[in-house]
Amino acid sequence: MSLTEFLHMGGYAFYVWTSYGIALVVLVVNLVVPIRHRKKLLGDFARKARRERKLRENLEKDSG
Repeated sequence: MSLTEFLHMGGYAFYVWTSYGIALVVLVVNLVVPIRHRKKLLGDFARKARRERKLRENLEKDSG
């Protein structure tokens, strides 16, 4: 069996390679989406903590 025959997949190359391509896209999306979501959540938490710290400082300044 030559490389060309292997890549041709007995006439089913389009279906086989399309399936591999779709599977690869799904795997990449399953890796990227949680990473991006985690970064967004961490940014939101940091922003909220800064906002609360600033609010606390302003309240202390106003009452003191």
